Amino acid sequence: MWKWEAEGEAKAVIVMIHGAMEHHRRYGWLIEMWRSSGFHVIMGDLPGQGMTTRSRRGHIDSFDEYLIEVKDWLKAAYQYDLPVFLLGHSMGGLITIRLLQEERLNIAGVILSSPCLGLIHTPSKFLDVSSHLINRVFPALRMDSGITVKMATRNEEVWEADSSDTLYITKVSVRWYRELADSIKQAFLVMDKTQDVPLLVMQAGEDKIVNKNSVKEWFNHAPLSEKRFKVWQNCYHEIFNEPEREDVFEYAKDFVTSQLKAIGYIV
Repeated sequence: MWKWEAEGEAKAVIVMIHGAMEHHRRYGWLIEMWRSSGFHVIMGDLPGQGMTTRSRRGHIDSFDEYLIEVKDWLKAAYQYDLPVFLLGHSMGGLITIRLLQEERLNIAGVILSSPCLGLIHTPSKFLDVSSHLINRVFPALRMDSGITVKMATRNEEVWEADSSDTLYITKVSVRWYRELADSIKQAFLVMDKTQDVPLLVMQAGEDKIVNKNSVKEWFNHAPLSEKRFKVWQNCYHEIFNEPEREDVFEYAKDFVTSQLKAIGYIV
């Protein structure tokens, strides 16, 4: 994991969780926005992605590997003795939800960015059924993800950077897919176990990757006392990379600031 400390006195700590196939270096702009606004940031690369070497690229044995990794990031955040917020994008959002359902975290709030609670493009019924067998006999078999950066954002600068990014993953294993699909199901099945924390869900209105209707369904039924849903109408999946990203950031920062005021941490 890596830490970026705020300029001057920090207000809180933002722990960020990236999405599938990407890595922390794609979040340089967002890290700097938080840091320059008075927040420490903690982030790392998830197992099998980015600069990690603990498992094959694009492969995991269990979705729990992600939960265990992020809990280590949270432990580092607690060392600052400041309010802690979780920000999860896409699969990072799903990881956040599963953590809230499996653990009781000491956090002041959660931000979900286009959380992966359903996919637009899924394998055919034949491939889906076959994947159960392959998962038992050859779980590390990797296949093309079918996702491109042009499906993720309209930002041409990001397209160019990703075209030469050797850390960006284009293939994922059968086990990875089955673990992702099972975790999405669990997010709905054990919804009543979700920790009651202030929640902001920001969903891309023109998402080409995540099914926005599934996201809204989960949000509508999530048993939380305080929750806010915001659709960024013209944005693709990666709302923090879109041309509107400054507005997206300001909206997220307003949520964090309002929660800090609510707990009397800032006035």
